[in-house]
Amino acid sequence: MTDLVERLVPDELWTLFRRVVPPTEVIRPQGGGRRRLVTASAWRRSFFVATSGCTWRQLPPVFGPAWPTVYRRFRPVEPGSVWARLHRVILDELGARGDLDWSRCAIDSVSVRAGKRGPLTGPKPTDRGKLGSKIHLITDRNGVPLSLGISGANMHDSLGLEPLVRGIPPIRSRRGPRRRRPAKLHADKGYDYDHLRQWLRKRRIRHRIARKGIESSTRLGRHRWVVERTVSWLAGCRRLHRRYERKAEHFLAFVGIAATLISYRRLTN
Repeated sequence: MTDLVERLVPDELWTLFRRVVPPTEVIRPQGGGRRRLVTASAWRRSFFVATSGCTWRQLPPVFGPAWPTVYRRFRPVEPGSVWARLHRVILDELGARGDLDWSRCAIDSVSVRAGKRGPLTGPKPTDRGKLGSKIHLITDRNGVPLSLGISGANMHDSLGLEPLVRGIPPIRSRRGPRRRRPAKLHADKGYDYDHLRQWLRKRRIRHRIARKGIESSTRLGRHRWVVERTVSWLAGCRRLHRRYERKAEHFLAFVGIAATLISYRRLTN
């Protein structure tokens, strides 16, 4: 079991994580109490839960404390912001090496069922109105996630385009200034709105959005398959098969962990 944990979370990834949360940084628990250091074992537990899909109660004894203690230490770390910062660190490393391809990016979304009510949940139109959440993402030409977000499952895909594009962080380049604007954006018919095309043009982003009732999505799929592949990679993080978290920031944390692992694999390949 220890070897499995080390394979899931190699020491090189822990080194990158220490840029986000230095070893001297302490976290004050919610509701008072003693401050705690953010340790490697604490964040490895989060990775194991995300990738295996197990509940906090099912954590193996190799992780040390009982599951209530593990879960309490997961909550105070502002999980969504921590994993977003780690993802950005890895994107900076990829950008500095020239491994990000901004020439043709793609946008898409995927819905998952929600087990509990909470913020950013809603009825899924494609699942008989059952409660769910939606993950929105933009990837580069190689499928590396550049920007992610969550919403209720009843939110239309088109409403996520502008926040996602704005959410792309300024990423280091191999030469020149940081970059945060793709050269071209591919999208399916769910984004077929003139105001979105105008919005992209104002930001000097070329677009290729399939038009409803006019053209088939087949030709566009030749370039959009990379984002669909990334969606399947997100499903490799089994905790995302279903939203168990009532709090939106906890679910967003697991989305960030999945994006971090996808980007890190690109960094090490």
